[in-house]
Amino acid sequence: MKRHKPLKVVRNVSPLLNLQDHGQFVRTLILFSVWIWPVITSALTGFTIHIKSKKIMREYQFIGVDISKDSFEVFGLKSSQNSFSNQRKGFTSFSNKLSANSWVVMEASGPYFHPLACYLHHQGFRVSVINPLIIRRFIQMQMERTKTDKKDAFHIYSYANMQSDKLKVWIPDSEEMVTIRQMETLLVRYKKQRGSANTQLMSFQAAGKVSIEISDAVKKEVKLLDKQIKALEEKLEILITKSYPGLYENLKTIPGIGNKSASLLIIACRGFHNFNNHRQVISYLGLAPKIYQSGTLKGRSPICKMGMGHVRAVLYMAARAARKGNKVCKQLYERLVAKGKPHKVAMIAVVNKLIKQVFAIAKSGVAYQHDYVLSH
Repeated sequence: MKRHKPLKVVRNVSPLLNLQDHGQFVRTLILFSVWIWPVITSALTGFTIHIKSKKIMREYQFIGVDISKDSFEVFGLKSSQNSFSNQRKGFTSFSNKLSANSWVVMEASGPYFHPLACYLHHQGFRVSVINPLIIRRFIQMQMERTKTDKKDAFHIYSYANMQSDKLKVWIPDSEEMVTIRQMETLLVRYKKQRGSANTQLMSFQAAGKVSIEISDAVKKEVKLLDKQIKALEEKLEILITKSYPGLYENLKTIPGIGNKSASLLIIACRGFHNFNNHRQVISYLGLAPKIYQSGTLKGRSPICKMGMGHVRAVLYMAARAARKGNKVCKQLYERLVAKGKPHKVAMIAVVNKLIKQVFAIAKSGVAYQHDYVLSH
């Protein structure tokens, strides 16, 4: 029999296997993971976004629109006419100059943008509606000193080309939702008028003397407003129940959420169709923390409070009820207070927990179950 030669043991195949170089290898690995890899990842992400933006820009022709009450200016249109009337005739003339790959971008300028945006959407064109604050900040970044409608249209056009990967196609609300939102706006105005009338009457009475004629006139106004508010609330509840029957009833099963808060959440969030997670809802309602930190300075982190003030007020009152009757919210509040958190901080946490429960029920389509997580 042939005798095989014994295998030679190869030592120090790689410096990485040398125990003396092990420390250097670990330090190199840490350096790579902490500094080099994030840079590479960021560069690749930026490059991917750049390629995506370039692709979108090749596929679509962006049109910037600055709209006002009577007219609107456009930029990026291959036509000598860049000004149109904010009426049906102007909409038709503008749409006839658009191509199949046109993408119209405009600001949410109060109610004035809505007719044009709806018309273009129904004509099959892509439309994006941008928050005016975003455009304002974008113009400030350009150090622009001139403000005209034509300049604003140009800046909207420039923003669309630079941030094309962030544009979202605008979809109009249903007719029912438009009616519901208008009724809610009118209801808020009636309540403000009632509060103003009551305050005025109290001011007259505090002066020491008020005529019976004036007192009766103010009381009559308050009584009329009470009647209008009650009738409008009944109509609003009927319309919401008809438009969102399952959602409205399911939300009211959450301890702390009543008729008013359920309807207000549906109206404010438009039925939760445009949200992918509860964090987006929290940010949209202005309840996300606003971090302020610079160098060694670390400021407080209050909620951002951007818009939706009346919704936050109603949710805070709902959280007060949930703190007592909602088992999960009660445990959260007690745990935070036990850690030394202030009352308001704990209450905002309860509000966010309520929104999380609301969003889960809105997306799942089932009624509230306090032991749902435990049983599933």
